[in-house]
Amino acid sequence: MKKIALMSLVASSVLMAGGYKIPETSTNAVALGAANIAHNHENADAAYYNPAKMVFMQDKNNLEVDLTYIGLDKVKYKGSVGALTNQNLHSEKEDFVVPTLHYVSPKLGENNARVGVSITAPGGLSKQWKTEPARTSAEEFTLEIVEVNPTAAFKINDKLGFAVGFRIVNTSGIVKSNGITNIPALGGLGTVSRDMTGDSTDFGYNLALAYQPTKELEIGLTYRSKVDLSVEGNAKLATSLAGGSTYDGSASVSVPLPASWNIAAAYTFETKTTLEMVYERTMWSAYNQLDFDYDGSQGPVLEAIFGTVIPKDWKDTNTFRFGLTQELNDLTVMAGLVIDETPTPEATVGFELPDTDTTSVSLGGRYKINDKIDVGLSGLYSMHKSRKVHNTSLNGEFSDGDILIISAGLGYKF
Repeated sequence: MKKIALMSLVASSVLMAGGYKIPETSTNAVALGAANIAHNHENADAAYYNPAKMVFMQDKNNLEVDLTYIGLDKVKYKGSVGALTNQNLHSEKEDFVVPTLHYVSPKLGENNARVGVSITAPGGLSKQWKTEPARTSAEEFTLEIVEVNPTAAFKINDKLGFAVGFRIVNTSGIVKSNGITNIPALGGLGTVSRDMTGDSTDFGYNLALAYQPTKELEIGLTYRSKVDLSVEGNAKLATSLAGGSTYDGSASVSVPLPASWNIAAAYTFETKTTLEMVYERTMWSAYNQLDFDYDGSQGPVLEAIFGTVIPKDWKDTNTFRFGLTQELNDLTVMAGLVIDETPTPEATVGFELPDTDTTSVSLGGRYKINDKIDVGLSGLYSMHKSRKVHNTSLNGEFSDGDILIISAGLGYKF
């Protein structure tokens, strides 16, 4: 049995692939599939998606609060798990509600500098398998991520803005498993269980550029740095193999939350129709292995089960986002399309993150009630492609696992 422990949660879901990352952290971002990096100067979520756009916003306090529902459908698996053939398994269906907040200040000083802050949930995971043999490695994987992202933007000239931000990323998670495994070297069949919790607060930065060479054309460039997650927590491990053994003590690990680039261009036609295209490159290859540290007292049996370095060997990925915005007086209608690929190679796919390539479609609208208040409603549906897997643990196919996101937002200018 390979080790899939606390940071298998963090590294396979904070390092969120496919449907487990949440780039849509505002109502407009849900409507556009997060294709709101180049054309974004009316709403406070610019503080997160491209803070350089803040210098082109109205000279007011801009505030936005959003409430987002996330529904995770069951993931199904058919095939073999180790020596067990003809398995027909599924994870649990789960639902969550996530609040977010964005704020942009009015002009500060003569150079039209601005400050902003976003409090978001940029990713997370909750995946539960209640039946054997999936439960042996992934009974529960739950992760919560909150990022506080203060930013400052500076107007270089009438066409160019620059911004820098500070990322404060807090993670907390739970990993549980309880089942039967077969390790001949340790006596054959036996029970193995774990109950782990951990958290960390880590730091990074982000940079952004906004360039408007003409009234119609807008260009955006953003960069989010790698954040090394230094998670520390407690682990309770137990097994009946080789006579039985238990451990209740500290556990720690460091894994990278990888860097990412976004390059975007938007063009607005005379009909007030804006088309935006975004290319996103995420450096998932920073996640090449998973290595846990305990306090040294877990003993040789538990060390053999949980202490092995696990290769991950993820690859860098490309994501393509397309957003369409139509302004109709006080109403703005938006739609989006996202094509995303998984970074997880076939050799390391498991029940804790049965990730696949995805295609997402989205739709939404925003209505201006008056000069101070606007409201929005949007939805996104992410479709997971079925994936056949053949590695040392699995020989079968993952399917389903689609995700529905619905967001409602309130904007206020004062």
